[in-house]
Amino acid sequence: MNLSSLKPAVGSTKVRKRVGRGAGSGLGGTSARGHKGAQSRSGYSRKSGFEGGQMPLQRRIPKFGFKNINRVEYKAINLDTLQALVDTTGVTVITHDVLYQNGLVSKNDLVKILSRGEIKSTVEVQVKGFSASAKAAIEAAGGKAVVA
Repeated sequence: MNLSSLKPAVGSTKVRKRVGRGAGSGLGGTSARGHKGAQSRSGYSRKSGFEGGQMPLQRRIPKFGFKNINRVEYKAINLDTLQALVDTTGVTVITHDVLYQNGLVSKNDLVKILSRGEIKSTVEVQVKGFSASAKAAIEAAGGKAVVA
């Protein structure tokens, strides 16, 4: 085998249509575009979702609800997760950076502490938000809940 004998796999290549090369080619005249209409013109580009004049799917299906552009999305971390973090790392102050370094949140996440599980350790938690019951549980364990 040498480089000069290499050929593409059978059926993987096609011969290009040579349009507009005279009547004898079968693709002269209108160059396989038919007569008149937008698709026969140069510069034609179909709008995305266009279905030939039929009502497009995007407009046919029913719509409901709305998306609030002012919604603030929080990443929820529960008390049992905090307790597991304290047990494994031994930290006493939990900040966004500590949560990020341990893979619990992303860099730009807003963190809110929720009250699933329980916390036994005395820790200071500094994040963007707390549920009332989570804040009470942290303070009952002798810790601090600080809104950062």
